[in-house]
Amino acid sequence: MTDKYEQHLQGIRALIQRHKRWDMIFGLVGLSAMMICVLTLFALFAQMTIDGLPRLSWEFLTSFPSRRAGQAGILSAWVGTTLVMVVTLVAAVPIGVAAGVYLEEYAPKNWITDIIEINVTNLAGVPSIIYGLLALGIFVHAFGFGQSILSAGLTLGLLILPVVIVATREAIRAIPQAVREAAYACGCTTWQLVRDHIVPYSGAGILTGVIIGLARAIGETAPIITIGALTFIAFLPPAPFAGEPPAGLFDWLFAPFTVMPIQMFNWVSRPDPNFHYNAAAAGFILVFMTLAMNGLAIWLRYRLRRNIKW
Repeated sequence: MTDKYEQHLQGIRALIQRHKRWDMIFGLVGLSAMMICVLTLFALFAQMTIDGLPRLSWEFLTSFPSRRAGQAGILSAWVGTTLVMVVTLVAAVPIGVAAGVYLEEYAPKNWITDIIEINVTNLAGVPSIIYGLLALGIFVHAFGFGQSILSAGLTLGLLILPVVIVATREAIRAIPQAVREAAYACGCTTWQLVRDHIVPYSGAGILTGVIIGLARAIGETAPIITIGALTFIAFLPPAPFAGEPPAGLFDWLFAPFTVMPIQMFNWVSRPDPNFHYNAAAAGFILVFMTLAMNGLAIWLRYRLRRNIKW
């Protein structure tokens, strides 16, 4: 009896040791994969910094593109990128958050809702060129917005809309059910629950989805090229109430534009290596803009989480 007990105990110990070895192997494989990704990203960023850092200057940021590499700048590109991102943010975030709240707190659980949820999830994986073709037919031609900042912002808004919706729903699901039950027990309506509890408490998670979506949108090229963004532009959109006659408040929405990825593509496609250095410098600025945007969102998310007390 004692021998059988000892054999059984030895078998359990061997099984535990084998599982520990597999855990260690899996941990090492995961760490190696992470280090490969980090080192690859660091190598690419380091090479881009080495090539582009000598070109970074105030003149580079405040000059228009030129056929001479030494005089070329990214003024129209970074201004266009900023304005397109503003339109994307305004177009996608309110609609995405509202759709996510509706699906989680208002929509009945039936087959129609199931179909909507499946389609929203699948839309997040649709190639970006499809959104460009859709926008070309709807925003550019059907609605008559033309090849403008508004068309570009709405196109990228459609692109990140599924990401915002999915992130909003996941953030809302993370809120304990006790919060809802307590609110209803106090006599709150669904709107009061959403306004005072659901949206404030899920704000940090929603910002995470917005960060992911905007980080994807700021580097997109295919849909922007499809709707007709310019590869060379030597002027800025009209400022509100500036010029003669004065421009309208929203005239800049319908102005031609270019963005940083397209400007980089234009320079990289040229044989002169000096333009390649310009593209590296523009890439450095684009990464900096992305990190600054993400840093602001992360800071806001931290502030929101700090103020939440369950």
